[in-house]
Amino acid sequence: MADRSRGDRAVTGLMLAPALLSSTAAWAGPVSASPTFGSYAVSLGLLLVTLSCGFLLARVRSRAGVAEATLRGMVAELRSKLDRAEVLVSSSNQLLVTFGGPGEEPEISGLLPTDAPVPAGRRVLGFGSWMPAGQATELEEHVARLRIRGEAFEMTVETRQGEHVAIDGRAVGGQAVLRIRCLEGHALQLAELSARHAEMQREFGRFKSLLERAPQPVWLRDTHGKISWANAAYGKAFDRPSGEEAVTAGVDLLDNPTKRDAFDALASGKLFHANVPLVSGGQKKLFDVVEVPQTAGSAGIATDMSELAGLRGDLVRRVESHRKTLDELATGVAIFQADGTLVFHNQAFGKLWRLDHAFLDAQPTDSTILDRLRAEEALPVPADFRAWKAQLQEAYRATTPREHWWHLPDGRTMRVVQTPNPEGGVTYLFDDVSERIDLESRFNALTSVQRETLDNLRDAVAVFGSDGRLTLHNPAFVQMWKLPPSELNTKPHADRVFSLCRVLHEPQEPWDLLKTAITAIPESRVPVSGRIERVDQSTIDMATVPLPDGATLVTFSDVTASVSVERALTDRNEALETASRLKSDFVKHVSYELRAPLTNIIGFSQLLADPSTGPLTDRQREYTGHVLDSSTALYAIINDILDLATIDAGNMELDLGIVNIPAAINAAVEGVRDRVTESGIALNLEVPPQIGSFVADEKRIRQVLFNLLSNAIGFSPEGSPVTLVARREADAIVFQVVDRGSGMSPEMVEKVFDRFESHTEGANHRGVGLGLSIVRSFVELHGGTVSIDSALGRGTTVTCVFPLGGGAARVAAE
Repeated sequence: MADRSRGDRAVTGLMLAPALLSSTAAWAGPVSASPTFGSYAVSLGLLLVTLSCGFLLARVRSRAGVAEATLRGMVAELRSKLDRAEVLVSSSNQLLVTFGGPGEEPEISGLLPTDAPVPAGRRVLGFGSWMPAGQATELEEHVARLRIRGEAFEMTVETRQGEHVAIDGRAVGGQAVLRIRCLEGHALQLAELSARHAEMQREFGRFKSLLERAPQPVWLRDTHGKISWANAAYGKAFDRPSGEEAVTAGVDLLDNPTKRDAFDALASGKLFHANVPLVSGGQKKLFDVVEVPQTAGSAGIATDMSELAGLRGDLVRRVESHRKTLDELATGVAIFQADGTLVFHNQAFGKLWRLDHAFLDAQPTDSTILDRLRAEEALPVPADFRAWKAQLQEAYRATTPREHWWHLPDGRTMRVVQTPNPEGGVTYLFDDVSERIDLESRFNALTSVQRETLDNLRDAVAVFGSDGRLTLHNPAFVQMWKLPPSELNTKPHADRVFSLCRVLHEPQEPWDLLKTAITAIPESRVPVSGRIERVDQSTIDMATVPLPDGATLVTFSDVTASVSVERALTDRNEALETASRLKSDFVKHVSYELRAPLTNIIGFSQLLADPSTGPLTDRQREYTGHVLDSSTALYAIINDILDLATIDAGNMELDLGIVNIPAAINAAVEGVRDRVTESGIALNLEVPPQIGSFVADEKRIRQVLFNLLSNAIGFSPEGSPVTLVARREADAIVFQVVDRGSGMSPEMVEKVFDRFESHTEGANHRGVGLGLSIVRSFVELHGGTVSIDSALGRGTTVTCVFPLGGGAARVAAE
């Protein structure tokens, strides 16, 4: 207050300073004649004003410094309080969510334990992700009312992990603040107890609702034995509209003597159970009463047994009547209780199994009877008797009847039916069906054999009775004559059947012959046969056979195929003979008409190329070389054709002997040496020194290797490698020729072994396409196989496998 007064006075002084200066000037006005005095007066006034202003400025600065120091202290104190609040919020077990205005993001502060069942960050606002849907909806409604109307709330929720979390909302400083805390200690125990209490209340409500609507009378007694609550059925038993009125009236289901017995049993902690008669609705009823002791009294329930007692008496009478009936049956009947004890059997049961009455009257068990029958060798002999017996015992736990067929050692067949009883146990029915099974099996077997025989015959079969009507036919008969099955099923007369058949064979003669054979008197019936040429160019043989019962069996056999085969075989035989003659003539002409002149051409070409016969010009020598090369190639083609023709005729014979593998390879390589040099091909040989020899035709082996190398060189680009691999395996000698040519497509690989198939696109090789055919023929003559692995752009590998066993004896490696 002193500082404020001093400041007010300073401000007043500042306001009076101009007035003072004005008055001083006015006072000095009249003596302006004296300049010295006026100057002093003005200076003195100015000095006073200056001093006053300085004094006032010092006072204002002093007051401002004090105010600033005070404000700085207040700011520091507030900042300290803010830091303490933030530390308190962050260190305590709580999470604060502050909601701003519309469109503003909520601010989340605070910290929960790391193992808290509440998600961190903004995910905490997704209430449905960490708490049940009902509680999440309720919480969202509370938050909405808090933000709109500022209504505070408190609630405890149970997370999806079963943990309890306290949530409350308050309006603070015009903002909605939501606080989430994980309960601990007593608070957590209180929340769990509250949840359990609520659940128990709901469970009690469900049980109470169930008991209230139960058809049996239900009641509760207090510690003094007085009825404290009863359901509607209890009131109905005493003709009361509700259980409350029955309790108010004090009616009790138990009479005094029974009530004393009940109290004695309940006092000792035992259950009370008794049958109590009661007149209800004008009728006498019998109730089965059960009352159990509780800590604060007892609870009881009564079941109306009147109808059950009447049904039980009726059941006893009916069972007795049924037993008398069953005792007269020829089927053996045995009834066993749920524990397997025999409670009833008829006379047929003892006779079927030859069991004496004393044994059966002792009420043996199912298992005992089976063991005795097994000891007497009267049961089937399964591989595992225990498992078989256990399977029978499963009927006691089944719900549907089971049927078994027992083939006994004495030749009898028993049909056994196990029927589960509604009250527990099993009823056995034993029926001796040996004679019936025997008759049925023989009849069925005979019928089945006849039917299957007829149905599976290729020949069409039809049986006509003594009255001329169709009695039996097989599917082949319908298919052969294209007859309508529906009309045949009506057993038409032979006239109708044959009129339908005449569509495929118009002449009347065979049908009249068949009709006479079918309708003739028994003494004059004789078998007839004939052949029918149908309009569809098929040939049918027919025949009739008289049967002992007066019927006639008619068979139709389609011999079109055999007739056609006979004709075809005749034509084929003539064609084969003609082809054989043509092949022989071809081989003879090729051998003598082509190969002999070609041999002369090759010989004279070699003589012309020999310097001893005389000098030739370069062009003549070149032409002579071309003639020699072409003649040699043509000679090889002719030899290949002759070899293939010889192989096809089956006249090719191998000249087996010991073949030195390295020598055979060198001979084949020598034959292609000139082509290798001309094309710049790198020929690589991978032949182990110890590969040794094997039994084969050496000439044909060299021919195979030569053709493989010629093929590989012809299809390889200039300068590329060709590899010949030879190796000995456990049971075979394997040759492989590998080139790096253009390769072949899968379609070409499939046709490469065909004769006169040559694919020379993009290669220097020219030929008629017999090389690989010769290779395969010679390898297969040795019992071996040839395979090709090729693809476009990666070359070709041809593998020939010559087995060491069979016709060629194996030679040990050197």
